[in-house]
Amino acid sequence: MNDARNENDIERMEKLHAKFLEMKAELSKVIVGQEAMIDEVLTAVFARGHALLTGVPGLAKTLLVRTLAETLALDFKRVQFTPDLMPADVTGTEVLDEDCQSGKHIFRFVEGPVFTNILLADEINRTPPKTQSALLEAMQENFVTVGGKSRPLGKPFFVLATQNPIEQEGTYPLPEAQLDRFFFNIKVDYPDRTEECEILRRATGEEGEKPRVVLTGDEILELQDMIRRIPAADHVIEYAADFVRATRPKSPEAPEFVKELVSWGAGPRAGMALVTAAKARAVLQGRAYATISDVRWAALPVLRHRIATAFNAEAAGVSSDDVIKRLLDHLRVRENLDV
Repeated sequence: MNDARNENDIERMEKLHAKFLEMKAELSKVIVGQEAMIDEVLTAVFARGHALLTGVPGLAKTLLVRTLAETLALDFKRVQFTPDLMPADVTGTEVLDEDCQSGKHIFRFVEGPVFTNILLADEINRTPPKTQSALLEAMQENFVTVGGKSRPLGKPFFVLATQNPIEQEGTYPLPEAQLDRFFFNIKVDYPDRTEECEILRRATGEEGEKPRVVLTGDEILELQDMIRRIPAADHVIEYAADFVRATRPKSPEAPEFVKELVSWGAGPRAGMALVTAAKARAVLQGRAYATISDVRWAALPVLRHRIATAFNAEAAGVSSDDVIKRLLDHLRVRENLDV
């Protein structure tokens, strides 16, 4: 029975690797460059995680999510987060209706945009924390509670949110509890010169070829379950745990620079994300096992939003990314362990 299951998983793994390459090809019909962003978004999707895309306006964050929805046969909805957006605008609300036959007044639930497969929360940090937190239950539990009744969301369900740098005017920092619900925080950088020239050609020329559907919802759920079954050796799990523990300034495993630069570090959810992301990346790369290199690849998007730098770090211009990169050097492993 297990042998048959393993054979099926190997077939699914080969299928996912092929579909991954196919999806990247379809996305490239619309998105120029941004390969790191695409790899990380697809990893989050197949790892059953939510992703936060952080960058200045105009870097194709929203376009990527829209195009991704076109390559997947899934329902897609977009919410533009603004300062006057209310929680009910996201989750839905009960309205009082009159029954035409009996004449009685009854409450009817009107679903909000969260009842979908892919929710694009555009510029999520331009709305106050009260509305931001409306997504917390949905992101963690896959259902929302309105009027005392819990209502399940669709499957698969994932939130792909875009965020402007917090230094920009009119932004509200996301609460730490909500940040921790995001599997990845993906930093989106400016394109290089060659990519920017190609963007200008495409944007000012004829409309290009539209991407086609690559995967269905049922196929995505099947592949997500398969990724969970991919093995991670003990030394890979131990490395992920050591990495997370090293981010906590009061932990005995923390190096001195962490104790000086970090006010609080990542929790156990970060370790779970590191291992799951390592498994997803391994399969997307065509491997049936996760390695320490996969964990190290995932360190920045998993940890950058789960580490708070201390005041002296901020004064010196040291970011959480800088701390993580120093930890990657500090925890460099011997080659014979990276299997």
